[in-house]
Amino acid sequence: MRLMGLDVGSRTVGIAVSDPMGWTAQGVEIIPINEDEKQFGLDRLAQLVAKYDVDGFVVGLPKNMNNTSGPRVDAARKYAWMANQKFGIPFDFQDERLTTVEAERMLVEEADTSRRKRKKVIDKIAAELILQGYLDRKGKLMQP
Repeated sequence: MRLMGLDVGSRTVGIAVSDPMGWTAQGVEIIPINEDEKQFGLDRLAQLVAKYDVDGFVVGLPKNMNNTSGPRVDAARKYAWMANQKFGIPFDFQDERLTTVEAERMLVEEADTSRRKRKKVIDKIAAELILQGYLDRKGKLMQP
């Protein structure tokens, strides 16, 4: 079962996919969107869903540190619902608190990446962290 991780922002959606066995996540790309103009990148998402033969979406929920929900959580839920309506593919959510911070730390400390280059890949890496966290959590739940 191949899953696609989505890191939904107001300007981009980071995309990651799992391997066919559902063990590891790999970042794929960043789709530009514009919420104000109702441009959600669903045509490009459709191409990626077909290319990777996706069976389910994992959408990051950017909850506040005190576990409350704000407008970005609502936007992520709306995006998940739109994707489900367009593709008929089920979705689940993964708490994504601090994934962007972790992605930035990885790019700065481990890869010594410049700020401009980080901006081009950070959402893709955040999507990868969201999906990998979900895969790890589900794997632990299935162990005896």
